[in-house]
Amino acid sequence: MIMLLLIYGIPILCQVACVVHCIKMGRNQIWIWPIVLFPVVGCIAYFIIEVMPGMQGNRHVRTMKAQAAKAIDPEREVRLARDALGLADTVANRIRLADALAAVKRPDEAIPYYREALAAQPLPDPRTETKLANALFEADQVDEALTTVEGIKEPSGQSERDKLNLLRARLYDHVGRQDEAFDIYRDIVTRMPGEEARCRYAALLLEMGRKREAQGVLEEVEDRMKRLDSHQRRADAEMYRWATDKLKELRAG
Repeated sequence: MIMLLLIYGIPILCQVACVVHCIKMGRNQIWIWPIVLFPVVGCIAYFIIEVMPGMQGNRHVRTMKAQAAKAIDPEREVRLARDALGLADTVANRIRLADALAAVKRPDEAIPYYREALAAQPLPDPRTETKLANALFEADQVDEALTTVEGIKEPSGQSERDKLNLLRARLYDHVGRQDEAFDIYRDIVTRMPGEEARCRYAALLLEMGRKREAQGVLEEVEDRMKRLDSHQRRADAEMYRWATDKLKELRAG
């Protein structure tokens, strides 16, 4: 009996508390629908976004809030960026809208805005050109993406150069130029933040039959992953899952 009360009673209490807080504090009452229809997800999202504003200085809270808002309304930034462009047709606003479209996996729509932003600038912009090439790649326009990448002037900053070279390595790997991709990955893998470069490097090593080296790279990913908190890991959950699964396969073999 006590167990049933815990299982069914706590979610109901959380729903009631969230609805009462929403009404009493004058929050947007559209929240009531996700709270009622999706008790667990709705209550968690409401708590993170509406009940914890006093903790904005905490980096983890900011991350959780951004992730929850994105999960509930993934098109929000697209709408905001489109509104901003409607108010002021600037290069920055075109890039912002293109970035928002690319983030929600709509590269075909992002491409024209990147092109327009580049055409409106008097000098080449390697950062935006890299974004355009990435959108072309994601839109399956591989040849044009490769042509664009090859025409980009080397950025001055190391971080931007590494981002460009990561994309170049991905394209080379995709078109079968594995040796060139390997050289790039080997150069950038220890400098780039996050684990994307390491995971892509490991995947290439596996394609090339170099399992022992791939295992070493994936063990580095595993070691670094253990130092992250759950929120940081969740942002790239699919990548870490792939790395963990591949490492298990290699160790078992």
